[in-house]
Amino acid sequence: MTIARPGDMPRGNNGVRCVHGTAGPERSGPAAGHTARPERTLTSVGDGAVADTEDQAQSKLWHITLSVSGAEAPLAEVRRGLEQLAHDHPFLLTSRYANDHAEIRYWEEARDLHDAAAVALRLWGEHRATAKLPPWTIVGLEVIDRQTYHQRLAEGYGPPPASRVGVHPF
Repeated sequence: MTIARPGDMPRGNNGVRCVHGTAGPERSGPAAGHTARPERTLTSVGDGAVADTEDQAQSKLWHITLSVSGAEAPLAEVRRGLEQLAHDHPFLLTSRYANDHAEIRYWEEARDLHDAAAVALRLWGEHRATAKLPPWTIVGLEVIDRQTYHQRLAEGYGPPPASRVGVHPF
């Protein structure tokens, strides 16, 4: 894991930036849509200093469910856009869609809930043009830690498991 350096990329309002790197050789290289840049992960930088190793060790996984909706769009275009988003960003677990709404579920690595939510809230808007997604707005966001996600599943009242990886109609 490498650390973001000041000046690498623009940051959001809270000084947080995220670039989804690859975890292994099976997802690296130009064929996978990645450049030759070093792998980077979410880092909080307040005063321009690089975060230390102790801060990195505190990062954890968050399960994200992002819901979007808007005016009706052709199903084929919605599916194609979500497939392109999943291709560009293999961290996506599953997407479900209809002609006027969609739900995207994935895991995000972040220091805390605030950082994970900030990244999730930017996902749709930042990739709307490149993936040719419909001009929908975010209408729901759920961010839960890994322990809560698994506890809900074990108790039978959580979201259905994301076993069907990919893009599927509702």
